[in-house]
Amino acid sequence: MEKADALKIIQQLADGIDPHTGKAFGADSPYQHPDTVRALFVALRALDAPPAASKPRAAAAAENAPSNSGKPWTDDEDKALAAAFDAGKKILELATAHQRSRFAIEVRLAKLGKIEQPANMRGRKVASDTATYSAQH
Repeated sequence: MEKADALKIIQQLADGIDPHTGKAFGADSPYQHPDTVRALFVALRALDAPPAASKPRAAAAAENAPSNSGKPWTDDEDKALAAAFDAGKKILELATAHQRSRFAIEVRLAKLGKIEQPANMRGRKVASDTATYSAQH
């Protein structure tokens, strides 16, 4: 298999699409689990990145992070995120639009009461009243 073909398949999986049928995975699919999606994106970056000579790992990770990673959320950004989510935008689209990770979007939507907390955040206080995470996101 050519590297370009492998990248295309992994990208589709990371986007929640079955590369063989073109259909979106259901919410209960292991490909929709946040850890799986993050692992697929790490694999994509590793396959698509030029060989790193002696770049420190932390510098390489920071270089690949979305531009708003670690920045505080503004009230305006919260409102825009909530409105876009309510309008039917998918998590990946929101992550791209807000220049934040998919996980950051999920955590923020949970804090705003739009979805349940991501599985690896359960037990931590984020929001008290969360709506059920729609199967389309």
